[in-house]
Amino acid sequence: MKADETLSRRGSWVRIPPPAPMDEPCGVYPSSEIGGFGEIAAFAMHLAKSGYKESTIRPLVRALKAIARRTNLLNPEEAKAYLARAEMTESRKELVGMHLSRFYEYKGIPFERPRYRRVETLPFIPLEGEIDALIAGVGKKTAAFLQLLKETGCRPGEAWDLRWIDLDPHRNTITIRPEKGSRARQFQLSNRLIAMLNRLPHTWEYIFRNPKIDRLTSLEHFSRNFSKQRRKIAERLQNPRILRISFKTLRHWKATMEYHRTKDILHVMHLLGHKNIKNTLVYAHLVDIKDDEYICKTAKTIEDAKALIESGFEYVTDVGDVKLFRKRK
Repeated sequence: MKADETLSRRGSWVRIPPPAPMDEPCGVYPSSEIGGFGEIAAFAMHLAKSGYKESTIRPLVRALKAIARRTNLLNPEEAKAYLARAEMTESRKELVGMHLSRFYEYKGIPFERPRYRRVETLPFIPLEGEIDALIAGVGKKTAAFLQLLKETGCRPGEAWDLRWIDLDPHRNTITIRPEKGSRARQFQLSNRLIAMLNRLPHTWEYIFRNPKIDRLTSLEHFSRNFSKQRRKIAERLQNPRILRISFKTLRHWKATMEYHRTKDILHVMHLLGHKNIKNTLVYAHLVDIKDDEYICKTAKTIEDAKALIESGFEYVTDVGDVKLFRKRK
């Protein structure tokens, strides 16, 4: 008999043993709540033993706990009624419905998942100048993190897991360890980004995170700190669009720019590490960038040309002794 099932029959306050690391530790709950929180803890342990990653388990547990605080989670009809009146988007309700379905399947409780349709929305794509202004205004660690996301389009979790051994400063490359079942990738980095990374302390084996602190919790704290910096920059520049730039936004920006530069959806698919091209096709229809929206620069020396290329400019033609380069705004 499972520990949480034994405890649920007691008529007093009890302590539930904590499951695999969660951001909200299980504490003391009245016996009336054991049927919710205790079952969630057992379900979390079941998922962990089944090989699910913590990044998958944690948001699922959060959603189930939120429902258990407001209604009887073990009653599917009450859970569905709560979901119907909850102030969530249709997409969010669909996701929570999937979490409930997985939980009830584990419990062996019949459940007919409510029908909610995910509403497809296009991601926000900022101007490169807005991204650069944001990077220039944050601290050096956050700036290096953002510049890395901008140049590689990797996921925030992939960047957070990078180790110093993944960085090759001699060839200016970095190897991305895959997340969410995607593919491993290797990227060429600019000299600017290499310099930004080398200025960070080499205290731990990881470039950005402290391994003594829980991985996801530390990333959430880092993200909240970034949000505070972002708000101050948006207010100082009087540009509310900057408030819409998140870590994931830079992945969308990179994919969009790469598609409009190459018109090669397979190239973008490889860059993002996607295994299913359906996840990549959104970038083929995302933004209509006009051909005349360019910044133009000239170079007379090899050093000038190298600096422009490293900044994202592409060579166009020669005019006399001058080389012309351009980059989309």
